Amino acid sequence: MAQKLPAGHDKAFDADERVIQPWQQAGKVVVIPPKANRTTPRAYDQDLYRARHLSENFFARLKPFRAIATRYDKRAINFASLVYLAASVLWMK
Repeated sequence: MAQKLPAGHDKAFDADERVIQPWQQAGKVVVIPPKANRTTPRAYDQDLYRARHLSENFFARLKPFRAIATRYDKRAINFASLVYLAASVLWMK
């Protein structure tokens, strides 16, 4: 059974000339789902959109961790350790 895609604000950027065509000319893959009232349907990769949505949600859940959001630690190893710790805390919830 196919899962329903999460409701997102990405559909607001479903504009061929302003958004989609420049991205495609630059060699990017368009992952934005088309609007429901679009006159000409456009294909998109649902699995890639689902993965992108999950990663964006993860970063949104990291925002309350102030030290990560503000990059409080100067050394990369300390910053990575905080990210791993926060990810572990989020995973345990």
